Amino acid sequence: MNIYDLTIHELKEKISAGELTPGEIKKAFADRINDVEDKVKSYITVTYELAEAQLKDYENKKEKMLAGIPIAVKDNMSTDGIKTSCASKMLENYKPPYNATVVEKLNEAGAVILGKTNMDEFAMGSSTENSAFFVTHNPWNLNHAPGGSSGGSAAAVAAGECAAALGSDTGGSIRQPASYCGVVGLKPTYGMVSRYGLVAFASSLDQIGPITKDVEDSAILMNVIAGHDPQDSTSIAGKKEDYTKYLKEDVSGMKIGIPEEYFNLEFDEEVKASVLAAVEKLKEVGAEVETVHMTDASYALAAYYVIAPAEASSNLARYDGVRYGLRSEHASDVNEMFTNTRHEGFGEEVKRRIMIGTYALSSGYYDAYYLKAQKVRTLIKDDFDRIFNDFDLILTPTAPSTAIELESKSDPLEMYHTDIFTVPVNIAGVPAMSVPCGFDSSEMPIGLQLIGPHFGEGKIIQAAYTLEKLLNINEKRAEL
Repeated sequence: MNIYDLTIHELKEKISAGELTPGEIKKAFADRINDVEDKVKSYITVTYELAEAQLKDYENKKEKMLAGIPIAVKDNMSTDGIKTSCASKMLENYKPPYNATVVEKLNEAGAVILGKTNMDEFAMGSSTENSAFFVTHNPWNLNHAPGGSSGGSAAAVAAGECAAALGSDTGGSIRQPASYCGVVGLKPTYGMVSRYGLVAFASSLDQIGPITKDVEDSAILMNVIAGHDPQDSTSIAGKKEDYTKYLKEDVSGMKIGIPEEYFNLEFDEEVKASVLAAVEKLKEVGAEVETVHMTDASYALAAYYVIAPAEASSNLARYDGVRYGLRSEHASDVNEMFTNTRHEGFGEEVKRRIMIGTYALSSGYYDAYYLKAQKVRTLIKDDFDRIFNDFDLILTPTAPSTAIELESKSDPLEMYHTDIFTVPVNIAGVPAMSVPCGFDSSEMPIGLQLIGPHFGEGKIIQAAYTLEKLLNINEKRAEL
């Protein structure tokens, strides 16, 4: 197997055994980027100089969890002195004066950061076609989308352009691209990972998490990035957990709910068959699987596309051409400068969501839309709480289809529908993981979603690890 195909834990083993040096590993991944990046286009910025500087400090950090491991970071996480653009013309040349907390934690753990990955502009999208700079391609089939908004991170992991990556998930933006690209994506419990330094889309929904080649790597990365951060007011204070202790093949007695309302939705039959076949595998090794009833996912989708744009409208008001970022050069007064800056700096999808959000928050419509969406959110959260009183996990497909073809969803509502299985998780603030469970007839990956209660990452990791060993499909890599 090629060096760039190895997982974090495999690379660590080879470093410990003296079979590979961090310098050789970094070179292998850099060579891979140079070989395939023109096809995949997963990186906005490659940071080889930073990687070299971090390698020079290896001896001081060789006992750390990620010492010498090449990692990529989504381009909406602040990196000190390195461009953080959110794939938007608005921040095209912005270099933050500080690191996001998760980036600091990667540095402390000895990681080698290879670059900043492409994304949908300000994380608004499901295909990475909304980047202001270029479209990222799916390594399994370059004519297909990698998903979004963390499409660059998922594509980089799948293509062997990094060992693992960080993404952010507001309505499925880690899990859906993980499903499309045949990798593992975990959205932690809201507040479990610090959002300090994450450029905000929708603050009550956003969450940073790992995108990895297998479940074990996901647990390793969670050990690095999870934990309380006083700089984030929504960060959860509590005992730090070792997620690797859940890496055991055992689901005996674990109760898993299958929501009938989700499986009754119209979605790809090959996806449904693959997910249900995986369910049978879990049953064979002792999982107790029962049908459960939940609020139709379409209600969560409708509530999400009121709440998220409303928060985006508020968060993106700061980009006015005054303080930082783009400033229009074509203006005769301040008001015209505001207008032209936002017209020139934001893409079509971002403008659409700002308008939707501003409308939903406006006088006369607040009660009819935003307040009603928040009430639906409470019902959905209560629904999850009710089921988790009796069940350990809920199992669904991650996405209604395998990776869509590029430029195939011209209708925004069609594109929004690709998040129907992932959005309820963010609405409720619970953790969920997408894990590969098969391939369709075109050899495109299929993802299965495991949802847990608040702070239930351990149970998710244990069930996903078991399933991964049963199916034994994550050994297969995308061939470019």
